[in-house]
Formats: sequence, C-alpha cells, structure tokens
Amino acid sequence: MKPMTGIRRFGPLLALAAMGTAQATQAQQVCVAPDDAADAMVYVMPGAYEAVLTTCSGEFTDQSFMISAAGSNFVEQFRAQQDARWPGTMRFFRVFMARETQDDGMAEVIAALPDDALRPLIDGVLGQMIGKEIKSDNCAKIDRAVELLSPLPAENIAGLVSFILPEVDLKNPPVCGGKNETVIVGSTSE
Repeated sequence: MKPMTGIRRFGPLLALAAMGTAQATQAQQVCVAPDDAADAMVYVMPGAYEAVLTTCSGEFTDQSFMISAAGSNFVEQFRAQQDARWPGTMRFFRVFMARETQDDGMAEVIAALPDDALRPLIDGVLGQMIGKEIKSDNCAKIDRAVELLSPLPAENIAGLVSFILPEVDLKNPPVCGGKNETVIVGSTSE
C-alpha cells in the first residue's frame, strides 16, 4: 500500500516535471522541420505580399502582376490557408525566436506565452520586417517571381519549400535534415 500512496502523492509532480522537461526540450530545439518552414511560408505570404505592394507601390506599372486581379487571386489562396498553417508556423517561429533571443532572457518569456497571444504580434511585426528588407530596385524581380509562381497552387509551393529548404544553407533557423542541422540540445547521437 505504501508504494501506491507514494505514487499517488508524487504522480502529479512527476507529470508536471515531465511536461516541463518536454517544453524545455522543445524550446531548445535548434532546427525546424521542413514542413513547419513550409507552413510558415504559406502563413507569411499574405503579409509579405502586402509589404511588397506598400514598398513597391511607386515602382509597379499598370502591367505589374502583383497589382492585377490575378495577383490578388494568387495571394488569396494563401490567406485561405493561414488558420490551418498556424500550428506549423508557430513551431517555426518558436524555434526562430528562441535562437534569436537566447542571451537576453526573452526565450523564456516567449516560451511562456500562449500561441494565441503570439499570433497578433507575429502578424504585426512580419510585414514591417519584410518591408524593410525590400529594395526598390528589386520590385520588378519580385513581381516577375510571383508571376512565375502564380500558376502553382499554394500546396505545391509549400511542397517545394519543404523539399528545397533542407538542401539550402539556411542558418536561422536551420532546417532539420539539412546541411546545418544540429540535434536537440542535450540529446546524444549514437
């Protein structure tokens, strides 16, 4: 009887400790799954599209694909998938943010926030970050690249991303199975 009493007494504590360990391991993961990167790309596409429209508004002509109805239709297929792609996107950004904020204590704060609290923050910051990276002399190239991708459905574009990223030298965050993959911190490889 006494062993059972001990298990009953410490069982909830052990469960909490195991859950905390699992969360800590997830927070320490240093690579992101290719499918999560693909989900993030699909999720981010509408915000990126809007950032390009804003940044390149003076560069586009009447013939530019992105300001056409076809360009608008293209981005809508991504917008329609954002909710379904959110869980993978969140895993991607948690790894990315943990790597970016390792030394300033923000990783713990970010890890403690629920996904629903982070979503508006991510949505608000992404467009601004993307807009800052766009140079006006690249607007025509971006327009042409989007036009070339436009016949593909979002699922195929996401599939290409998850296929190609492990072969690219992506460093922050590296893609699991890729050239810069690092195992989960604290695990051992055999």
